[in-house]
Amino acid sequence: MPEIEIGVVRHYFDRISVAAIEITNDTLRVGDTIHIKGHTTDVTAAVDSMQVEHNKIEAAKSGDSVGIKVPAKVRPQDKVYKVVS
Repeated sequence: MPEIEIGVVRHYFDRISVAAIEITNDTLRVGDTIHIKGHTTDVTAAVDSMQVEHNKIEAAKSGDSVGIKVPAKVRPQDKVYKVVS
């Protein structure tokens, strides 16, 4: 499936399995699927919820930094792609 690069991982909180992602391009909505790729990372996840400063949001745009729960460890500087159907 085609993918669009939409951001980069800035931090990973391992105790709660949450990635802090900076959106640099396009938009991301709850229900979208993301693919996080890096040197040793290859994780695909559905976006079930997003938060900004502990407040749930439905969509994020370029310039936003969001927290998203992910199923596996990711690393800072990993690229984030939105899977486009």
